[in-house]
Amino acid sequence: MNKLYPLKFKPIYKDKIWGGQKIKTVLGKDFKPLPNCGEVWVLSGVDENQTEISEGFLEGNELNELVEIYMEELVGDSVYQKFGNEFPILIKFIDANDWLSIQVHPNDELAAKRHNSLGKTEMWYILDAEKDSELISGFSKEVDKETYKKHLENKTIKEIMNFSKVKKREVYYMPAGRVHALGPGILLAEIQQTSDITYRIYDWDRIDSAGLMRELHTEEALDAIDFKVYKEYKTPYKIKRNETVEVVESPYFTTNILQFDKPVKKDYTDLDSFVIYICTKGKVSIKTGENAYELGFGEAMLMPAVINDAEIHPIIKSTLLEVYMMMK
Repeated sequence: MNKLYPLKFKPIYKDKIWGGQKIKTVLGKDFKPLPNCGEVWVLSGVDENQTEISEGFLEGNELNELVEIYMEELVGDSVYQKFGNEFPILIKFIDANDWLSIQVHPNDELAAKRHNSLGKTEMWYILDAEKDSELISGFSKEVDKETYKKHLENKTIKEIMNFSKVKKREVYYMPAGRVHALGPGILLAEIQQTSDITYRIYDWDRIDSAGLMRELHTEEALDAIDFKVYKEYKTPYKIKRNETVEVVESPYFTTNILQFDKPVKKDYTDLDSFVIYICTKGKVSIKTGENAYELGFGEAMLMPAVINDAEIHPIIKSTLLEVYMMMK
């Protein structure tokens, strides 16, 4: 069997009612023949939406096929024991040209019971935000189920939502159960569990191209929502140039940020997991063994668990997100 190598994938483009043009104009990706693009999935093991490897001797293979063949060599022993042949993380870029629906995702327990699926905890890294762009994350005041339902019926749900002004490079962690929505003018990278389950709560009374309103999931959402109010919805972090900074540590994924203009060495000997690099600025060359692989802005690369070291050279000043799993 040939040795595993750093893997890049053919993107999958998604036409959305709220999508725009930034996947093309900012990320430089051609989503023809779609009129717009709300999401591009750059690394996915979701059924019917698996990304295919784009280069090397494994070109054309789907992600979960590789997990089935290479098992712990690709994902790590503990990850394979828990998730089997399904790759557990999904990476997207999202362009919101209009408000996305106010929505919520179920946790692992509820998703397993209802959908035989993982739950959907996610995080957002803001790549670009126009002036006064906003998102919704959680509630602005304490409410119970009955009060929430009344606001929904009266179409005053916005009155109890927490709106946040958004800036470039900010991070928002969205645990399953947190009500949220993206507003116009935001381009972001999303890291999430492998799940495509969304309960749509409110869709701004929007009409689609067929003159219909999109389906809402009012009852399903009730059991999924976390009604608590939190002091802080944005995830704080401080950049240290040429050093790896941890931003999110959760049972679902760990995400670090590396902003650098000098080569950085990585040693993954003690890490029992794959690693995903997402380039959010610049361009880098990733050297492992005798080979080097380029990763540019708007791309993701999967480093198999069997690769224990890498040397990352910024071709220009760059920023990477580094994602892996710490199984407990």
